[in-house]
Amino acid sequence: MKMLVTGATGKLGSLVIEALLRTKATTDLAVSVRSPEKAAALLSQGVEVRQGDFDQPETLEKAFDGVERLLLISTDGDNETRIRQHQNAVHAAKKAGVGFIAYTSVVNAEHNPLSLAEVHRKTEQAIRESGIPYAFLRNNWYLENEAGSAQAVTHGAPWVHATNDSQVGWATRRDYAEAAAAVLAGEGHENKIYELSGKLRTQAELAAIAGEVLGQEVNVQNVDDAAYADMMKGAGLPDFVVSMLVEMQGAIRQGALAVESDSLETLLGRPAQPLSEGFKAILGK
Repeated sequence: MKMLVTGATGKLGSLVIEALLRTKATTDLAVSVRSPEKAAALLSQGVEVRQGDFDQPETLEKAFDGVERLLLISTDGDNETRIRQHQNAVHAAKKAGVGFIAYTSVVNAEHNPLSLAEVHRKTEQAIRESGIPYAFLRNNWYLENEAGSAQAVTHGAPWVHATNDSQVGWATRRDYAEAAAAVLAGEGHENKIYELSGKLRTQAELAAIAGEVLGQEVNVQNVDDAAYADMMKGAGLPDFVVSMLVEMQGAIRQGALAVESDSLETLLGRPAQPLSEGFKAILGK
C-alpha cells in the first residue's frame, strides 16, 4: 500500500515521515516536494521522492500516480493562493485515482472565525465533492506558535496577548504529526472528522507553564488590540503581519480555538506530550 505525504520537508511533514518510518517499510512511503534536492536525506533512507508543485497541477497528478493513501498538508501563503493550490491537489488526486485523503485542517472549520479557516472550509468542501474517502485532521494551535512569546520572556519581556480569558487547545507539533501518521497508516478512518486539541488553557496558564520551565515568574499582560498592534510594530514586524496577528487575537478572543476534544490522545494511543516538554524543546532546556 503506497502512502504519500506532501510537504514532507516542512516542519510538520518531516515529523509525519519520522513517525511513519518507525512502523512502515520505506517501500510503502513516498513524498511529494517542490524541490526534490531538499529531500535528499529521505531518499538516502529509501523513501521514494517525487516532484510535485502545487502551482503546476500536472506535476501533482504524476506525483500521486499509484498512491492509495494521501496526506495533504496545507500549504503556506495567502488565502487565495492556498485555496487554489489545495484545489489543484484534490483535482490531481481524483485524476490519479487516490483512494483516501487525510487533510490537515483547523478546529471547528465550518464556523471558526479565524480568517485562515476559509482555506480549510473550501478545501474540505473540495475533498467532499471529489468523492474520495477522507479524514479531516482539524488541528488546534501548535505550541510552537508561541515560541516568540516564550523566547521574549527569556530576555525579560512580558508575555503579551489580547485574548482575555479565552482558551486554546495547544499541543505540540510532534503530537499533531504522530496523529496524522496514525490516520494515514491506519484503518477505519474513512469519512471521519477529528477535532484535535490538547487540554484547554488560557494564555496566563500557558505562560505559567513556560515560567516553570524557565524557573522564573512570567509577567503576563492582557492588552487591547491597539496596544497589541503597537507592541508588535515595536518588535519590528511588518504591518501586514501585525494586522494578521491582531485579527488572530480577536478571533481567539471570540473562542475560535476553545474546542475541547479527546480525539488527539485517542489517535495517539497515549497522553498528549506535556506542554512543559514542548517548551523545553523550544527553549533548548
